[in-house]
Amino acid sequence: MTITVQKDVFKLAQVFTISRGSRTEAQVLTVRVERDGHVGWGECVPYARYNETLDSVAAEIASLHSDVTREALQGLLPAGAARNAVDCALWDLEAKQAGKRVWELAGLPAPRPEITAYTLSLAAPEEMREQAAKNAHRPLLKIKLGTPDDMARLEAVRAGAPDARIIVDANEGWSAEVYADLAPHLVRLGVDLVEQPLPAGEDDALIGMERPVPVCADESCHDRTSLPKLKGKYDVVNIKLDKTGGLTEALKLREAALAEGYKVMVGCMVGSSLAMAPATLVAQGAMVTDLDGPLLLAEDRDCPLRFDDAGVHGPDAALWG
Repeated sequence: MTITVQKDVFKLAQVFTISRGSRTEAQVLTVRVERDGHVGWGECVPYARYNETLDSVAAEIASLHSDVTREALQGLLPAGAARNAVDCALWDLEAKQAGKRVWELAGLPAPRPEITAYTLSLAAPEEMREQAAKNAHRPLLKIKLGTPDDMARLEAVRAGAPDARIIVDANEGWSAEVYADLAPHLVRLGVDLVEQPLPAGEDDALIGMERPVPVCADESCHDRTSLPKLKGKYDVVNIKLDKTGGLTEALKLREAALAEGYKVMVGCMVGSSLAMAPATLVAQGAMVTDLDGPLLLAEDRDCPLRFDDAGVHGPDAALWG
């Protein structure tokens, strides 16, 4: 088997801003694994928050022996972007070799469409109101927040999209005091969920704190080893394949989280349809699906995922799986 990796860039439809900064393009790594004339594909998005760069992740992938199996991979690379791309490429390869779809190999039902959130990036309140009004027809909006003065942004988005469901992502940008002040207003404004309000290293402050809307662990939850540290702090876990290190661990994390009483959100980094395709399998029946990466791009892969009023659909075989 041969493993190759290349850097790809996808332009965004508009500037995307969160509490940690802005970007105008998605920089991803595309992994190709080939064996006996069959080719499997995977994509990852290295994330600086987790000390990943395009070069460091590419080096991790290059360190693998050419005969690596998906089972062996789990112990050879840590949870993260590198393992994700290779794991998903190996799933795709296995499906093509077997002449089946990935969900059949995994013992899962064929994926059904899931309503996905659409993200409004962090901006001035009046700009966020305009974004909300433009996208008010969408059933679920995700607001990027994470500053001490977010109340005006919340009010603006609700005014712009009075009927949409809303979830909030603070990206670790609030203090415990800011979150406590905002929490009652999240209820008043009909917010369904708040994602990672406090920094991952400071989220013990959530223990014993009133959570009037469900609180979701994102940066605080990577794989199954994260679960013991979440007790008493969170109600929901956000499963992202670039954190879990691929579909293999993502499915196991979902099973373990549900068994421990958590609800599940399935999210993404900003990447192409190839990155989202495996996550559509994990998203089946999730409390929240947030796989809007392709909707934020100005360009995408060939045979991209289909988005319509029913939500995001599972991938065609020509894309992945």
